[in-house]
Amino acid sequence: MNIPWGDIATIALACIGLTISIAAWRAASRSADEAKRSADSAENVARIERERWHADQTPVFKAKLVRQEGDRAQLDFQLVGPLSLQHLDRIELTIANSDDLVRSARLAGSRPQEELDAQVWGPYRFGASADGADATGKTVEQFALEVGRGRPFSLERTRPPHWQEGDDRDRRWAAQFGGKPVRLLVHCRKDGVDPWVVPVDVEMPPPPPMAAWG
Repeated sequence: MNIPWGDIATIALACIGLTISIAAWRAASRSADEAKRSADSAENVARIERERWHADQTPVFKAKLVRQEGDRAQLDFQLVGPLSLQHLDRIELTIANSDDLVRSARLAGSRPQEELDAQVWGPYRFGASADGADATGKTVEQFALEVGRGRPFSLERTRPPHWQEGDDRDRRWAAQFGGKPVRLLVHCRKDGVDPWVVPVDVEMPPPPPMAAWG
């Protein structure tokens, strides 16, 4: 029997070529996987650094409430740091509820959700027609601040919602909210940077002697 050595050599060479191709493919796959892992690792490091920088740059505010005559008060609001932040391009102040109750129109006998949301459930709201306050007294027009600067805002005492009844409703409202802080949510934006939302509680100053709720 004649052995076709030429065919055997051809097959052998083909097998060797296939083995080399498989080895090269595996090496390329490993290189691609390693490159992807390296890229993912670099992206994760960059993301962690961005988050750390963003956390380090969280705006720091100082807010003080100063009582004035009658139902009026002044909110002194300052951006105090960090120094590296330099400034904020847009700040939006919102007065949040001073308690942690969830008021939902789904409860039996409740008012429409729009009315519940429009009420400031706390001791003070932004003064009507002052500082660009909206109709509810919850927000004012957006503004910019540099670190180390501030601005005042006019406040007025809140009143119980119109649907509450009883001759003592003002007294009950004062007992519920008179000593609670004014809670602010400060939405902060600086161009090219992710925004921040910073909660600020403004404690009520002690009442003057013989002070009475409106």
